[in-house]
Amino acid sequence: MGFYKSFRFRIFLSMLLLLLGASILIAMVTIYQYREEAKDYHKERLLRKEENIRKNIDFILKNTTYPVETDKIPLIFKEKIYELKAIHNLEMYLYDLEGNYLKSSKASFYFDSTDTKMKSYALQALEKSPTKSFIEEFEEDGKEYRSSYTYITDMHFKPLAILNLPYIEDDGFIKRELRENLSRLGIAYFFMMLIAIGLAYFLSKYITRSLNDISEIITKTRLNKRNKKILITDTSQEITTLVSAYNRMIDELENSAAQLAASEREAAWREMAKQVAHEIKNPLTPMRLTVQSFQRKFDPTAPDIEQKLKEYSNTLIQQIDTMSSIASAFSTYATMPAQKDETLNIVKITKLSLDIFNEEYIYFFSEEDEIIAKFDRTQLIRVITNLIKNSIQAIEQKNPEEPRIEVRVASEGPLVAITITDNGIGISEENREKVFEPKFTTKSSGMGLGLAMVKNIVETYQGVITLESNEAQGATFKVVFPRHL
Repeated sequence: MGFYKSFRFRIFLSMLLLLLGASILIAMVTIYQYREEAKDYHKERLLRKEENIRKNIDFILKNTTYPVETDKIPLIFKEKIYELKAIHNLEMYLYDLEGNYLKSSKASFYFDSTDTKMKSYALQALEKSPTKSFIEEFEEDGKEYRSSYTYITDMHFKPLAILNLPYIEDDGFIKRELRENLSRLGIAYFFMMLIAIGLAYFLSKYITRSLNDISEIITKTRLNKRNKKILITDTSQEITTLVSAYNRMIDELENSAAQLAASEREAAWREMAKQVAHEIKNPLTPMRLTVQSFQRKFDPTAPDIEQKLKEYSNTLIQQIDTMSSIASAFSTYATMPAQKDETLNIVKITKLSLDIFNEEYIYFFSEEDEIIAKFDRTQLIRVITNLIKNSIQAIEQKNPEEPRIEVRVASEGPLVAITITDNGIGISEENREKVFEPKFTTKSSGMGLGLAMVKNIVETYQGVITLESNEAQGATFKVVFPRHL
């Protein structure tokens, strides 16, 4: 259904409907034009016949031996009216000036008694006509008729009688011409429709091609990465305006993203500084108490002075090691991994990373001997060792009867997946979303920077790390990254 709602389909449909509407309009105009031409043709034909018949009547009146009077009209045209009918192929009726029947070209056995009197409205229209003629149009038995009325005059233009010429409009020839013309137009428009469909398809595709390109670029727009500007030429002014607006938005977005990132970094480092200060104060307190106790109880002559001195020294050394561990963790997290794009055998490096651990419950699996990808060797080892350490600590907190950590490496199309599964204490649902945040930890010691650092490294190499865990049933970390950057 998406295609039928698309801008391209609407353009395509609009062009076809426009052509179809034009075809229908032209057909309607053609039919109307033919009908008007038919009316004009019949009217002019009737007038020509009327004029010719009147000329013949004038000739007959000039050469008759009867007095040229109204009551003599039936005698004058007793036989002549049939000759006129034969010559002009048209029925004729003659009425006196009051509309009474005088003579007709119809045979007596065809004569209709209703023709003995001229229609009153026709008589009135004829009398009022400035041209002294009247044409009536009517339909009877499904046929269209025209009936003309005009005066017959003598040599001095004195009206003698009224001539009525009933005319049947025979449109057979014109209708055949109309059908032939419409059929030719139909064939022409059929081929035009085929051409228009092809033209509309390619034209709509050309118009929307730029929009599709713009849509693909906009779909890829992200706040957390550098977005490309749209570079499209040879487009309409509207598309150019849209592209310019998008490019301006990208500039503003990058400025806003930079400001937001700077603000977030500043806030993160502020929080990190507080955490480091808090972690450093923790070992300083027992160190201070140890030194003060040593000052109060120091007696060089005491028999166990060497044992006490050793205990004091060990306590100070332990706290100093704790502070050193804190400083190392903070330094490691603060150092962002650089993309060296080393070509590595991920299977080999993962297996090598596990060699530093002595735990016998760590198992390695891979269906392939070699999976080549680009990654920094040191950073990959750091990711794996941190995840393994995290799993070992989870197992130590639970102490299961059969501790187990499984490490799997596999190909997933263009990606590489490293999965680490343990049967340790697991992670609760409320903490699952926080484990990758800096300084978050569920342990009694440490700064909680290990998983945050792993996430940072993986995302630097365009990868993703995910966690699946049920509390008290273990956890599974999955690292996925592309083979080629």
